[in-house]
Amino acid sequence: MRQPRFLRSNTFHSAFLVAAVFAIFVIVLFGFIYWKTDDYLTARSDGVITAQLNAIAGLSPERQLEAIEERLRADFRGVQVAAIFGADGRRINGNIESLPARLEIDAPAQSSDVVRIDRSGREYQPVRAVAKRMKNGDLLVIGRNVDEAKEIAVVVGQALALGLLPGFCLCLLAGAWLSVRAQRRVEEVNQRVQRIIAGDLRERLPDRRADEPFSKLAVIVNGMLDEMETMIHALAGVGNDIAHDLRTPLTRARLKLERGRANATTLEQLQVVADKAIAGIDQSLTIVTALLRLAEIENSRRSTGFGTVALHTMLREVCDIYEPIAENKSITLHVEATQPLTVRGDRDLLIEAVANLVDNAIKFTPEGGRVDIELLRGDGETIVRVADTGCGISEPERDAVLRRFYRSDKIRNAPGVGLGLNLVAAIVKLHDFRLTIFSGPGCQVEIVCPGPAEK
Repeated sequence: MRQPRFLRSNTFHSAFLVAAVFAIFVIVLFGFIYWKTDDYLTARSDGVITAQLNAIAGLSPERQLEAIEERLRADFRGVQVAAIFGADGRRINGNIESLPARLEIDAPAQSSDVVRIDRSGREYQPVRAVAKRMKNGDLLVIGRNVDEAKEIAVVVGQALALGLLPGFCLCLLAGAWLSVRAQRRVEEVNQRVQRIIAGDLRERLPDRRADEPFSKLAVIVNGMLDEMETMIHALAGVGNDIAHDLRTPLTRARLKLERGRANATTLEQLQVVADKAIAGIDQSLTIVTALLRLAEIENSRRSTGFGTVALHTMLREVCDIYEPIAENKSITLHVEATQPLTVRGDRDLLIEAVANLVDNAIKFTPEGGRVDIELLRGDGETIVRVADTGCGISEPERDAVLRRFYRSDKIRNAPGVGLGLNLVAAIVKLHDFRLTIFSGPGCQVEIVCPGPAEK
């Protein structure tokens, strides 16, 4: 016969083990209580009969006989035994038939078996008794029935059975309930995980908003699934962007090659067609490189490798790199970074971001214009500002220029693929900085780094 599933679960086994340990503890506790109670009652009984023995032994022989009679008459419960035996062992009075064989004389109270004769017939009875030989040679024996301890043992046993058995059964029922509940939740989690494996990335584990370990684990796993879903969508987006944006330049290059093969009549004409096709392929490679770079930055965990970046030296390096390009366009490139300010970040990525801003500024500034790179400190923030005297960005385009492949009509004829500012925005977001673009004539872009100044 196959056992129910909950009987085979670890939860039920744990509950059974806890119930067993609890039962053993209760049994030991009750046993200790019984042992201490029995010991107390025995000590108290021994004290009473020893005191009575000494009291009666101090009386005269005649008065001793009367005291024994009075003691037995006053014993309505029938728990007292007493007798006086002569020096030859003959019973003089009392309710004990004969002197107990193993009863030690003039010793402390001890357990012994006596034969009572004051009831109907002879009756064996276990007692605690004490014996003392008196001056005239007679032997005085005083004892007390110890059935009270047995009665207490019966009461303790009944209480143990009535209290422990229901408690043990209750623990088993609780273990079975917890086991069934855990199995249902595991089954529910398993079904949802199977749906996630099947491709449903929006599925999540059940979260009951309760302060329990399972719900806390579900929150952690759901957070991980959120991150994974975002990364998978981002990777899919990169693939789609690459496929979509490569199609146009590749199609254009193919058409040029096709027309050149059909129409070119001289070697020079073929070389011109090949050069245009190579330019189209180079543009495609530029787009692929930029998109992959964006994906790398957006999904990067490089913050763990952040270090201190000296912005003033970094800006001078960028200025040195672009100074020859600016001179070729007769553009004045000026850097103002007098304060030695630093931030925590990735130096290579920050150089890439600033270089993109400077590259755009030089690219879209007409000849004779000016590009300024500044490092400022104000309102608890460090600011890297790149400003030029170009056509600027209109207010409606402030957000649009951050979209991938967006190119304003004013610069559509300029070289580029429309990914530079998108790359800058991704780097700024990775550093928890803020990118601010000011509208109006003359473009001004700022990378704002919140936090205290580090020098």
